[in-house]
Amino acid sequence: MLRPNLPFPLIITFIFCSCSILDGVVSDPQANLLTRGCNPYYEFLVPNVTIFGENINATLRDIREQISDQNKHFVTAQQAANGGNTVSTLFQCRSYLSTADCVACFDMAATDILSCAAGDPGGRVVYDGCFLRYDISSAFFGDTTQSINSASCGNQTTTDEPASAVTSAVQQILMNLQTATPTITGFSAATRTQLPNNGSIIYAFAQCIETIAQSKCEDCLDAQYNNMQTCLPSSDGRAYANGCFLRYSITSFFPDNQTIDIAPSSKQQGSRNNKGAIIGGVVGSVVALALIFLALYVWIRRINEPKRVPRGEIIGGSKLKGPTIYNYTVLKTATKNFSEENKLGEGGFGVVYKGTLKNGKGIAVKKLTFRQFNKMEEDFENEVKLISNVHHRNLVRLIGYCTHGKNRILVYEYMKNSSLDIFLFGKMKGRLNWKQRYDIILGIARGLVYLHEEFHICIIHRDIKPNNVLLDDDLQPKIADFGLARLLPEDKSHLSTKFAGTLGYTAPEYIIHGQLSEKADVYSYGVVILEIISGQESKALGVYGDIEGEFLLQKAWKLYGKGMHGELIDKTLDPIDYDVEEVKKVIEVSLLCTQASAEIRPTMSEVVVLLQNKDLLENMKPTMPVLIETN
Repeated sequence: MLRPNLPFPLIITFIFCSCSILDGVVSDPQANLLTRGCNPYYEFLVPNVTIFGENINATLRDIREQISDQNKHFVTAQQAANGGNTVSTLFQCRSYLSTADCVACFDMAATDILSCAAGDPGGRVVYDGCFLRYDISSAFFGDTTQSINSASCGNQTTTDEPASAVTSAVQQILMNLQTATPTITGFSAATRTQLPNNGSIIYAFAQCIETIAQSKCEDCLDAQYNNMQTCLPSSDGRAYANGCFLRYSITSFFPDNQTIDIAPSSKQQGSRNNKGAIIGGVVGSVVALALIFLALYVWIRRINEPKRVPRGEIIGGSKLKGPTIYNYTVLKTATKNFSEENKLGEGGFGVVYKGTLKNGKGIAVKKLTFRQFNKMEEDFENEVKLISNVHHRNLVRLIGYCTHGKNRILVYEYMKNSSLDIFLFGKMKGRLNWKQRYDIILGIARGLVYLHEEFHICIIHRDIKPNNVLLDDDLQPKIADFGLARLLPEDKSHLSTKFAGTLGYTAPEYIIHGQLSEKADVYSYGVVILEIISGQESKALGVYGDIEGEFLLQKAWKLYGKGMHGELIDKTLDPIDYDVEEVKKVIEVSLLCTQASAEIRPTMSEVVVLLQNKDLLENMKPTMPVLIETN
């Protein structure tokens, strides 16, 4: 568990000095971190950072006292001392945790949430075992799916049952839970169900925060049920939002005595919401007829309404705002008929041109290349609308698109400083000092955190490399081409046989086995760190032994083993501008990111914490990357 230096030291007095309060032994606080997010915007709302920090600490002390002394699993607190901004904080433990485990989970969540920058008016942390959030406004007490609305999946199922049987059983169990939980006091329910013929046992749990209405609990769990479909038939899955949590697993994660019979409340709720479900239990043909009418109803609505964003790609129940639709002639004129002189670059997805609109605004115009046009066409607009709603300071903004015949064109904001590779290996080589390089390393990490953990669905980039990192006027990094891999035909799952990436930056489990997860981006990011620090290219095919000489990752690992990894530092850097030990720590972060096992690589949010709190690396030792020669 990462424990960063706290921006408000007062918190230490009650988190780390109160272990004597715990009479029992902490068995399992379920401190697997699912997501951590900070709100770095609207800083003008926090006029006095010191007082704001003290108010945060006061709410955390209040909450800890309530869960430890009063055995509460759901607590809220507010503080507005000394004329500072009011801080509203909410904490919830899973109802099956013991008090000791609940307190332990809170301690870790409180430590983690305070890694947000001083003055950030909001922060949240979600673990398997608990949820902690603070904000400058108390309105979030009634919030459900805003800000986070995501799923985290385990490994593929290894049970003896067919995958279809596991999927069907889990879907039914989760449906029962999402129906029953809002009707139960405390909005919490756990169930244990054995598959037929003494098959595997499915453990499942649902919970809503207690400050929302029953109807919002229903809506939140319904959204998470839909998100969970991406996990099936994996051995376990979690779906979570600001207002609710849903989990299933073939491995027990709560005591058997915590389960309840959800059948009565499920039937009662089903009777109120859908009488046809009761009738269907008696007459199967009525169900079939109802399904036919439902399908007809949906079909009629679809042909009479504009295209919608696919289910599960909704923010807070509202449709995504659409990007600008450009006329083909406008883009053709802006790029001088897509002339060679306006060409900025070419990659796996197409060619990029510089364009200038009539108002003088510069744009980057990407003409996409697809080999299977017909299969791509149907989802193109929906995917583009999704990508256009990704907004972060370290991500290139997609501002519009154009469809013209078989042309599919994306329009981005223009970055006049071009891409990072120009500054590392091209005509601008040696122009970046250490501070600029460190800011770029940190900025890329923050952009990936947003894509992986903070946007309402997880977006895996698949091709993180210096060419896909653009630099703005202040040399701040902006990741480009995110989400484009979603446009590849027949490639909608996280287990993909269609390769989209660049050799040398691509994680071994992806290129060899087609196994894709967020950790593939983490691996690529680790290689990019080494390039930024050394000013050397990774030698694209070297990771597979296809060229002569050492490739960068291999060289870094060997030097690290000798404690000499400071020798990687770019010789064009002025030694006066950096501390060697600090740079070596950043190299160690890169080696953690490029470990052979995807499971033990850090998440990008953990990477951000490690970069900002390098003392945490003292007890963290990277393991050997894949296919490294040890001679």
